[in-house]
Amino acid sequence: MTNSQNLPVPTTSEAAFSGVSAGDEDTALQLAYAVAAAAEERKGSDIRILQVGDVSYLADYFVLVTGFSAVQVRAITRSIEATLEDDWNRRPLRVEGQMEGNWVLLDYGEVIVHVFMPEAREFYDLEAFWGHANQIAYRSSLP
Repeated sequence: MTNSQNLPVPTTSEAAFSGVSAGDEDTALQLAYAVAAAAEERKGSDIRILQVGDVSYLADYFVLVTGFSAVQVRAITRSIEATLEDDWNRRPLRVEGQMEGNWVLLDYGEVIVHVFMPEAREFYDLEAFWGHANQIAYRSSLP
């Protein structure tokens, strides 16, 4: 496909990914690992990193975490926010669900964080919904 000046026009998929370099993907993955480590510091459980960039335009990675009370869910999200602000100079673009504490979403652009109570995580089952996404192992750094 060409335009009036006979220059190649990128296809939709090329246009969507033309600004993403391998270095950007590495940075997004490092950010996802930083989120996972911050969640782990507040005893977040069943931490999963999903590489959704190939199957969605929403983000490159989702980080899924379980907290066992509304207080713990909020503590996990505060830990993530503090770590990313202090170490990465990043603040979430959007935060949803902080008051309720049942399912909190932190949107950092290339990384979206979901911190759930067990019932909400089971009900919404994002692992199954995004089952075609690559799951990246997160190994605990805590003993």
